[in-house]
Amino acid sequence: MQKIKLLFVLVFVCNIALGQEIKAHITVASNQVGNTVNPNVFRTLQKSLNTFINTRKWTSETFAPNERIECQFFLNLQQTNELNVYDASLTVQAARPVFNTSYLAPIINFKDDNFKFKYVEFQQLEFNDNRVSGSDALVSNLTAVMAYYAYMVLAFDFTSFSPRGGDPYFVKAQNVVNNAPDGRGISGWKAFDGVRNRYWLVENMTNSRYTIMHDVYYNYYRLGLDKFYEDENAARQEVMNVLNLLNNFVTDNPNKMISQFFFQGKSTELVKLFSKAPPQDKMRASEMLQRLDLTNAAKYKDELK
Repeated sequence: MQKIKLLFVLVFVCNIALGQEIKAHITVASNQVGNTVNPNVFRTLQKSLNTFINTRKWTSETFAPNERIECQFFLNLQQTNELNVYDASLTVQAARPVFNTSYLAPIINFKDDNFKFKYVEFQQLEFNDNRVSGSDALVSNLTAVMAYYAYMVLAFDFTSFSPRGGDPYFVKAQNVVNNAPDGRGISGWKAFDGVRNRYWLVENMTNSRYTIMHDVYYNYYRLGLDKFYEDENAARQEVMNVLNLLNNFVTDNPNKMISQFFFQGKSTELVKLFSKAPPQDKMRASEMLQRLDLTNAAKYKDELK
């Protein structure tokens, strides 16, 4: 009987280890809150958020421990005039491994400045896809935002490995947007909350007019980066093809959030990719990158000569 119990426990533990999809490191910074709140509150929040993201089963897929998606969440808090209510920015970074290398390629690098929530130490962090808004909008907004980005991390990662592979998780993220908490001070969930927010990011990836962006992600990572080990020239050409796709997309759809989102965190990677390209290709890449990624235009101009 003891052996049976032990076997059951081992199977249960193994299933847990194989089940989780995300390997997140979540940091809560409270430097700007001041001394009016016990710092233990923020340590507890950080621990609870790590548990919430890393132990929840987000998909029906089975992941081995080494397949878990690595990501970072940096939550920077500011105190408000309301008790236990915080304004915050949330920086989300995620990367995926490149085939036959130890390199992790950035896939998300985004800062969300519109995050307001309520947290009381030791409160349960609960999230239900069917009841996203919960009973207290500010309390629910904490887990709604975190769940939204967990789904987006999954969506972009799956998209980078298989054509339209991330669609189910973009749909889940869109469900969070459609049923998001609504209340005073809560923003980022609606079209009129700005032009670069949670609403527009998932809208761009679920809008049938912008399906080319799914090809952009798959071709860049799976047909480009993952092929560098076996054929560097062919892989680089595939990345050049991706830039052409993006150039066409931006021409037809100027100022869309997703085109700028794609480039965040990639400038160093792109410079390295094209630094050994033939002069003509390097010049063409530099010209397109300067036009497509204005934030890093000077870097491309200087380093891709």
